[in-house]
Amino acid sequence: MSLPSSLHPFAYDTFQQQAIQAIDRGSSVLVAAPTGAGKTVLADYVIEQTLKRQQRVIYTSPIKALSNQKFRDFFARYGSRTDAISPSVGLASSEADTPEKSDALGPARGSQRQMVGIMTGDVTLNPQAPLIIMTTEIYRNTLLEDPERLSSYAWIIFDEIHYLDDPERGTVWEEAILFSPRHIRLLCLSATIPNASEIATWIREIHQRPIEVIQETQRPVPLHIRFQCQNRIMDSLQQLQQEGYPSILSGSRPLLRHAKRLPYSQQRRLGLELRHPNRVQSLVHTLEKEQHLPCIWFTFGRRNAENLAWEISRYCTLEGPQRERLLATYRKLCRQFQLNQHPIAEALGQLIGSGVAYHHAGMMPTVKEVIERCFTSRQLKVIVTTETFALGINMPARSVVLDTLKKRLGSTFELLRRRQFLQMAGRAGRRGMDDFGVAYVRVNPLHVTCPEVQQLIQGSPEPVYSRFNMTYATLLNLHRRHGAGLLEIFPKTLYYFQTSGMRQQEGLSLIQRKLQLLTTMGYINPDGLTPKGAFACWLYGYELLLTELHIDGELSHLDPLALAIVVLAVVYEPRPNVKRLKRHRLYQRLDHLCNEPLGQIHKEENRLHIRPKTKVPAFHLSAALEVWFQGGVFHHLSRHTEVDEGEIIRYFRMTVQLLRQLADSPQSDTRLRAMALKAIHRINRDVIDAEAQLQLG
Repeated sequence: MSLPSSLHPFAYDTFQQQAIQAIDRGSSVLVAAPTGAGKTVLADYVIEQTLKRQQRVIYTSPIKALSNQKFRDFFARYGSRTDAISPSVGLASSEADTPEKSDALGPARGSQRQMVGIMTGDVTLNPQAPLIIMTTEIYRNTLLEDPERLSSYAWIIFDEIHYLDDPERGTVWEEAILFSPRHIRLLCLSATIPNASEIATWIREIHQRPIEVIQETQRPVPLHIRFQCQNRIMDSLQQLQQEGYPSILSGSRPLLRHAKRLPYSQQRRLGLELRHPNRVQSLVHTLEKEQHLPCIWFTFGRRNAENLAWEISRYCTLEGPQRERLLATYRKLCRQFQLNQHPIAEALGQLIGSGVAYHHAGMMPTVKEVIERCFTSRQLKVIVTTETFALGINMPARSVVLDTLKKRLGSTFELLRRRQFLQMAGRAGRRGMDDFGVAYVRVNPLHVTCPEVQQLIQGSPEPVYSRFNMTYATLLNLHRRHGAGLLEIFPKTLYYFQTSGMRQQEGLSLIQRKLQLLTTMGYINPDGLTPKGAFACWLYGYELLLTELHIDGELSHLDPLALAIVVLAVVYEPRPNVKRLKRHRLYQRLDHLCNEPLGQIHKEENRLHIRPKTKVPAFHLSAALEVWFQGGVFHHLSRHTEVDEGEIIRYFRMTVQLLRQLADSPQSDTRLRAMALKAIHRINRDVIDAEAQLQLG
């Protein structure tokens, strides 16, 4: 089978051909295949065929960074075309794109129209385009608020559908699939999972639609696993077991039997050390000698990534011309993304001169974008990054290093899941460029047992299980459409499908208790939603506290800064050990303002045994927001908070998104709308303006 050469210049693998045949038959498709196997090819095919038929398609992704990357990729491919689809039919006619937005990304209007749009909460561009990239949350919200807006769409592509079992966000994927209209066909792309057929059977039953399962277990580029243990490179599990684990310790012999049960800090206090600990220098030398660069080096923790990158840079060298080319690329990108004067860009420049960089969620999005582009230019030798880099972002390398096999979870360390391992290791080996990929696993026998290593390397991936947990806003939107009949939706959930007996009763009971709370607190009455309920259904995840403040008249009395501080405190989730700076009287007053309504909410949640409880506002970023509100320079904000710059941007953008929801709510009064819009104007500038950043790229 062949595809248009404009799409892909290579022959298709068997699983790709099977999936394309199913797509051509008009069937929905669930594809489970290893990272790097080429699932994105199928999304390309669906999009191309849908647009050729003058139909519409939605592409969802789990993270905004991936959504932005897909927008750029698709815009480069499709740009604008002769207007073949009526511009009056779109996802959000009320959100018509302006010429200013469109001109920044493509040709002017006329006989041409934009073919690609994006809606992530941070950014809305070309929302009437026939191809729309969305985060899954935005798609789910559209389904609940106004499903008729999706009447003209033929396909929905769910990327990374194994996110169904993400503890925090999995319920969004489940609701998005559950509420998708029957006329929209589904292309579901997943990493390798053992229960793909079970997920497909659930979809088939709830929608009464055909869906075919295509599973692939082989990678097109073979993956070799090697181990660094006792500061030696080992090529097999057998060698690791025979040579890596015997006589591993120096120290008191009676302690050795119990060493692996002890926390790392206690092992050090007792003087338990490996005879031959792994050295970074040795592994870097091997990567260079074996020509296994470029390399993605995965570690856990932002500071770990930074420190490790600087350590690796001591052993990496770039020849004069190579170094100059890379630095020229880096400086050009810094100018493009307006980072010339930023201190972090200057510091990173010194590191990049050695061919090494780091990448993590605490960095500014524009800085991460520069690092990613340097890496895809194939001039960087090593990028040290946290596991989020493995999620969908198209950054393949010749090799991958897993710095450790355990990650911190609270006060303990937990072994990686098999699927996490496969996602990271799967980045090794570039199709069309490498004959094979290599994953180097750094093993410390004090921290991980040989059977644990074997499970990670050879075990089966974990099944995907439902994480269903409807928010209050979801229940309010469903009640608005279905009344008491919304309880009939629960037996259609994946949670219900995968459980039985007592667990099904527990799931139903939780929904009933949440509905009882909404009734007791005046969000629902026998006639439907009250004004409180109508206001709350716009605010997913933050609905109760903000609604109580609104109904009490408190939100409307706040000035733009105070309103923004409250909204930021509601969305902000402090990382462990992040200190709150000395509190200003304004922040104390706003904290006190939230205490009474939050106390009432928690009282009802405790009475009804509802978990998790509504989040407590956190005012850690208030001082930084106040400085920004007054026109401060972004890189000065770190003086007012311990929070990383990337997190500041993320939470400021979330604040803007929630302020927009307050401004757009039909239940908001005129003053609240005005204050929300003024706050947005003061916050959404420079690096916080996600739309401007997307246009820079």
